[in-house]
Amino acid sequence: MPLLAQYPSLADRVVLITGGATGIGETLVEQFVAQGARVGFVDIDAAHGEALAQRLAPGAKTVPLFVHADLTDTPELQRAIERVRAQLGPIAVLLNNAANDQRHKVEDTTPQSWDAGIAVNLKHQFFAAQAVFTDMKAAGGGSIVNFGSISWKLKQGGMPVYTTAKSAVQGLTRSLARDFGPFNIRVNTLVPGWVMTEKQKRLWFDAQAEAERSRTQCIDRELMPIHIASMALFLAADDSAMCTAQDFIVDGGWS
Repeated sequence: MPLLAQYPSLADRVVLITGGATGIGETLVEQFVAQGARVGFVDIDAAHGEALAQRLAPGAKTVPLFVHADLTDTPELQRAIERVRAQLGPIAVLLNNAANDQRHKVEDTTPQSWDAGIAVNLKHQFFAAQAVFTDMKAAGGGSIVNFGSISWKLKQGGMPVYTTAKSAVQGLTRSLARDFGPFNIRVNTLVPGWVMTEKQKRLWFDAQAEAERSRTQCIDRELMPIHIASMALFLAADDSAMCTAQDFIVDGGWS
């Protein structure tokens, strides 16, 4: 597990990560635990979440806390955040990572599937930020990182609810940055490109997709979860103390 930089300000800082059991989220959990942070992570995937917490426990300064929850159920999300707070302490960093980029057609989209897509890709980001606001305000500051996507910037089709939600994340970031700024709470959007997680390779990354990625990225290498985690560490640490209301794109130059 590579550790590219050490951020002293993250040691013992309570970090909440949504969607932390697999993919980018798993790497976020690994890297923040390696920084000595007190990490709580929430996911609907109990098996992978529990396995990750157990795997990282032996070498962790503070054993990571996994909380099983469906983030699309707002009261359940709020209870999960309260459990992290109760066991680890006031939350200083929120990484709103959870999402589902399931492909879907315009003609197949229903009112129910629309609401479900917004819930898993946008709604929980607001209510998680709302839930940690009091902790950060009382502490005199904090960092919230909302995860976006370059997909809508590229005018990508085939998943209209997802791209709509991800475009809205950047509006949410700028709104919260203004409201939370007087309390020294920073809110930024981390905007990944096409990250080569196991899920992406298994479901959608074929030879044609590889050729497109190679042609369109300025840096002709696979974008990996560690590249996203490296930016997240910076945005969570005091090193980014005056960065707020901004989009930090990590996509190898695709967009």
